[in-house]
Amino acid sequence: MTERKPTLRDQQRAATRRVIQAHAVRLFTDRGYDTVTVAEVAEAAGVSAMTVYRHFPTKEDLVLVDRPALLVAEKVAASPPDLPVVRRVAGALVEAAGVLTGGGEEGGRAPDERFLLDCLRLMIATPALRARHLDSQYALQQAVVEALGHDAADQDAAFGARAATGACLAAMHTALTQWAEDDGRTALPALIARALTASFGDVLAGGPGEGGPAAPPGTG
Repeated sequence: MTERKPTLRDQQRAATRRVIQAHAVRLFTDRGYDTVTVAEVAEAAGVSAMTVYRHFPTKEDLVLVDRPALLVAEKVAASPPDLPVVRRVAGALVEAAGVLTGGGEEGGRAPDERFLLDCLRLMIATPALRARHLDSQYALQQAVVEALGHDAADQDAAFGARAATGACLAAMHTALTQWAEDDGRTALPALIARALTASFGDVLAGGPGEGGPAAPPGTG
């Protein structure tokens, strides 16, 4: 099945969404999430409040980032199906982090990396956003389990996939929190790989060439 190419209208909507979200996160970071109104976000972005709500139904949605979940699910779906679930999910998490942060090179910073850091800090510091972050983690878990392609009728396999995915996401959350606290000084892929290795040890010993996560510096 051929994937539909984005139309000009799709591209314009995506560009408008990016502009709105960039202004929102900047304002939230500079002035505090609770003090900034949607009307102020709209004014900064040069659009109406109705346009903001059309793209982001709630204020919390302005801080949520959809791309990581889609990217992780794509990486999982593309991984070898004969590998253990933990290695498929772990490898996808590390690979996706590399893409989202421009390869995760120390010293450099991809254009989206600061934005991701700001979003993450806001979600950690704001109670309402922490609740939405938990919701997004659950949605990511569901997307990953579906991408694994297990037979839904096999309840044992489905349970195992959910459990393994949840454990991988918990390790990733620890790495994300550390990344935010360190202001991104350590490459995110390396932090995620370190957290996964601490959680699963020898299960991930296959390495990236066999579907395991890339080894963080100093652990190889």
